[in-house]
Amino acid sequence: MSGSSQVTCLAWVKRGAAKETPDKVELSQEQLKKLFQEAKTGLQEVGEAEDESGVVDTNEDEDGSDDGDAEAKEGDDDASKPAAEEEEDELAKYGLDKYDDDEGGEPMEEGQASGGGMIASTLPSLAMYASNDDDPYITLKDDEEDEFEREDFTIKPTDNLVVLGKVHEDYGNIEVHVYNEAEGALYIHHDILLPAFPLALEWLNFDPGEGTPGNLVAVGSMMPTIDVWDLDLVDCLEPAFTLGTPKSKLRKKSANIIAHHDAVLDLSWNRLVPHALASASADHTIVLWDMEECKAVSDIRKHTDKVQSLQWHPFEAQSLLSGGFDKTVKVYDCRSPGDNLQSWAIDGEVERVLWNHFQPFTFLASTDTGFVCCYDVRSASDPVFRLKAHDDAITGLSLSSQVSGCLVTGSADNTYKVWDIQDNKPSLVVSKDPKMKAIHCVHGNPDSAFVMAMGGERDGLRAVDIMSHAPVSNQFRDRPKHRIPEPDVTSSNEGLVRTQPGTSGNNAAPSTSSSQKSRRKRKKKKNVKSS
Repeated sequence: MSGSSQVTCLAWVKRGAAKETPDKVELSQEQLKKLFQEAKTGLQEVGEAEDESGVVDTNEDEDGSDDGDAEAKEGDDDASKPAAEEEEDELAKYGLDKYDDDEGGEPMEEGQASGGGMIASTLPSLAMYASNDDDPYITLKDDEEDEFEREDFTIKPTDNLVVLGKVHEDYGNIEVHVYNEAEGALYIHHDILLPAFPLALEWLNFDPGEGTPGNLVAVGSMMPTIDVWDLDLVDCLEPAFTLGTPKSKLRKKSANIIAHHDAVLDLSWNRLVPHALASASADHTIVLWDMEECKAVSDIRKHTDKVQSLQWHPFEAQSLLSGGFDKTVKVYDCRSPGDNLQSWAIDGEVERVLWNHFQPFTFLASTDTGFVCCYDVRSASDPVFRLKAHDDAITGLSLSSQVSGCLVTGSADNTYKVWDIQDNKPSLVVSKDPKMKAIHCVHGNPDSAFVMAMGGERDGLRAVDIMSHAPVSNQFRDRPKHRIPEPDVTSSNEGLVRTQPGTSGNNAAPSTSSSQKSRRKRKKKKNVKSS
C-alpha cells in the first residue's frame, strides 16, 4: 500500500435525511476516564493474546545465551571515562555550562528571565492588542470566521452527504462529506476513527428504538462485527450499536451461534423492511439481522467461497441477490432461503451485483475478468447479454437513479466507462481515466440522474457529473427521467426478518443488550449539545 490513503467504499445520504445542525457529543471527565480504561484493558488483552501465541525474545539464541549482555559487557570494558565526565565535556563543548549566565558572564538572580538584556530591548517593539478587531494584521475577524464555520457545519435541505471508508497506512476511518450540486460544493464535514479497516458502507434511514427516521451508516470491516454509527452526532467515540460478536467471544461460545467469523465484505439494507439488514462475509456466509432487536435471525450458507457482494431487491422485500468468489450469483427468497433459490454460473469471481430498478426482473453482475453479465430471474438459461467492459476487475457498478439504460462501470484498470444498455443492447458512450489509479467503488447520487461518486487508490473522493462529457450529453439528454417512488413499507413484510419470541442465544447472536440501548439513549439526552 502506498503512503497515501485509499477509498475502499462509499455511500450516499439522500437530501433532507441529515439533521440541519448535527449534535456534538460532550463527554464528562468520568466518561473519558472510563473510555481510556477500556482502551487500556483492550490493549492489555491484545498483548496477553500475543504472549499466549508463543512470541519469544528475539535477543536470545537457541541455546539460551543472550548476545546483548555480552555486547554490553564488552562496551563497559572499552569505556575510558565515567559518564559524568562525558556529560561535562558535552556541556562545555556547546557552551551549555554557561547557559544560565547573563551577557556579562554573571549568574542570573532567581526570577530573572534568560537573555534579559535582549528581551528588554525587544519588548517595546511588540504591539499588543486587547482584541483581534484592533489588530491591523488580522483581516479575518472572529465573527466572520465563526460565521463561515457555522455555515459549513449546517446541512442544507439541498445537500447530500457522501460517506467514505478510507484506509490509511496504519488506521482506518470514515469521512462525511457535504455535496451540493447547485453550488458545486464538496467538502469534508467530520470524520470518525474506526477500530479496523473499512470494507463496506450502507446508509440506513432506520434508528432502532426511535419513533422517527434516522441517519446512520453501517460499517463492515476486517472484523466479523458490524458497527453502526449515527451521522447526526459529531465527535462521537462509540458506535450507536454493534451487530455480531467479537472473535474473542466467539471462541468461548457455542460453535453453532449465528454470527460472522471473518471480515464483512458487503452490506445491504432492506428499504421495504427497515429493520432488516443483510451482510456478506469472507467466511462464505450471509447473515440476516433484525436491527430492532440487534440480533442475527438466520444465516445462508449456499456459497462455497467468499461472498463478495449482495443487494436486496428494490420492490420485492423477500428477494436477495448475492455473488461470490465461487463464480456464482444467487437469488434467494428469504422467507425460506434454504429451499427457494436460483443460481447461475459465471466466468470469473464476482465483484459486484446490482438489480436493475428499471427492469426489476433483471440484474447485473461484474467479474474480476472485466465482464458485465445481465441475467433474467425468470429464466435459468444463459445471460441476456455478456459484455467485455474492462481489461481488469470491475469493482464499481452503478445505474443512474433516474434515467434508464445509463450504466457506469469503474475498474482496477484505472478507468470508468459510461454505457447505454437500453433494450439490453449495450454500447460504449465514453471512457475516461480520472487519474486516481485503480477505482474501487462507484455509486450514483440518489437525487441526481448523472452525478457519480467514485473512490480509488489515490486522491480521495471524486463527484463526477458525467453529463459534462459531450458524448454522454448527446446520448441521454433527451431521455426522460423517472424518479423511483419511495418504497411502500407495509405490515405484510414485518415477519420477513424478525426475531421470534423465545429465541435463545444458541441460534441468535445478541449484539447490543437492552442496557446498551438504554446507555445509548442516555448518551443522546445527557451528553449531546446542540450546535
